[in-house]
Amino acid sequence: MTTENDTSAPGGTSDAITCEKFLPHPPAAVWKALTDPELHARWWAAGDVKPVVGHRFTLDMGNNFGHQSCEVTEVDAERLLAYRFAEGTLDTTLTWTLHPEDGGTRLVLNHTGFDLDSPMGRQALAGMGHGWPRVLDNLATTLAGAA
Repeated sequence: MTTENDTSAPGGTSDAITCEKFLPHPPAAVWKALTDPELHARWWAAGDVKPVVGHRFTLDMGNNFGHQSCEVTEVDAERLLAYRFAEGTLDTTLTWTLHPEDGGTRLVLNHTGFDLDSPMGRQALAGMGHGWPRVLDNLATTLAGAA
């Protein structure tokens, strides 16, 4: 798995996290895990995720982070899913891009829009930079169990 923090902004800091992982499953299976509420709850958070632009939903991030409001902003079936994440608190964007590759899928996650002028934004960027690789590992485990 390749995980990197994007450091392309001036001063060597960025408001983005980019992670990618090769999954030995077809894009349709990965897409289903990203968009089916039951599967989504197994690998990350419970919520009424739907691949419909304008759909609003809440992700239950547990006791530490509570309920986070989201809105789908872009959908290209089995290729791209983007949504605003933690509206009203972090106000960031998650973009999941699926690339068919060698009998599987390379999944790329871009988490952008962290407010580096805010202590909460900086803390979230650092924490999620460490957390996303584990979440993607959970996704891989869920897909292996569903296959």
